Amino acid sequence: MRLLRPKVCLLLLMALLPVTIVLGLMTGPLFISWADMWLILTGSGIANAQDTLVVEIIRLPRIILALLVGGILATCGALLQGLFRNPLADPALIGVSAGASVGASLVIVFGSLWFTNGVLLGLSAISMGAFLGALITSVIIFRLATGPRGTSVATMLLAGIAISALAGAATNTLGYLADNDMLRRMSLWQMGNLDGANWDRVGICGCAAILLAVLAPRESGALNAMLLGESEARHLGVNVEWLKRRLIIYSAIGVAISVAVAGVIAFVGLMIPHLIRLLVGPDHRHLIPLSAIAGAILLIAADTLARIVIAPAELPVGVVTAILGAPFFLWLLVLQRGRS
Repeated sequence: MRLLRPKVCLLLLMALLPVTIVLGLMTGPLFISWADMWLILTGSGIANAQDTLVVEIIRLPRIILALLVGGILATCGALLQGLFRNPLADPALIGVSAGASVGASLVIVFGSLWFTNGVLLGLSAISMGAFLGALITSVIIFRLATGPRGTSVATMLLAGIAISALAGAATNTLGYLADNDMLRRMSLWQMGNLDGANWDRVGICGCAAILLAVLAPRESGALNAMLLGESEARHLGVNVEWLKRRLIIYSAIGVAISVAVAGVIAFVGLMIPHLIRLLVGPDHRHLIPLSAIAGAILLIAADTLARIVIAPAELPVGVVTAILGAPFFLWLLVLQRGRS
């Protein structure tokens, strides 16, 4: 039973989003007061030069990147949960994160032998390796799940688990071969981090976010029909096979870009759509856009916490989302047990 009307939930999230953004811009090892932040954002006066540089060069692109990555991961989670008809599905099920880890680890361990560490379109060699690894893994899993009778969601799930296990073994092998510096870089990347944010990465991630914002809501009707089952969806006129392909393509591209720019960030794509579903119900017309906004809020808040918990150092944002996500699902288990 839903707790909120979708319009009420939308208004609450839209009110919370700018508050979270401003708090994220103000908070960090260098705290910026509200008065100074107002001067910087509005240009209505002369602000401190150091504060202005911190906001414009460091914090603003980082906050926007967190907003985009959080929205993309939550949207992809909502699409995959609708595709698998499982509220506990997330982007990791199709092996994107595992493939990205292998690609990044290969570049970290053997990159100096293959190419110099340059930058292409704002992405480092490690990010490009992660992006290619994620896409290749997604293609392999999709091909394994596709047969003469179409694409089997169950086979895709099993193939994703198997490929993820294989990719994990490959990543562990590369970790065994790596030296201490390489191993630390691999570990930090797999924890997820936004400290490499820049405007080039924001632009790349923004293109993926716009693509999902335009295309994902169009699938709402088909996903609602899929809630009844594949046979029922076909009787309602949904081209189920083409729908599966579209959703996998959207999710693979979105998650691959997110992982490339920010590393592996857990629980956002799993937790947010599930929470929104509990609040407003399973209608994807509301679930998809509300999940995108809530995912952005969560990742901005998590990144803000990551920067102040052990200041002046910072935690990887993926660690913070895991710390927030694990108790949430324990609470869900307790709640479900109470209902049963």
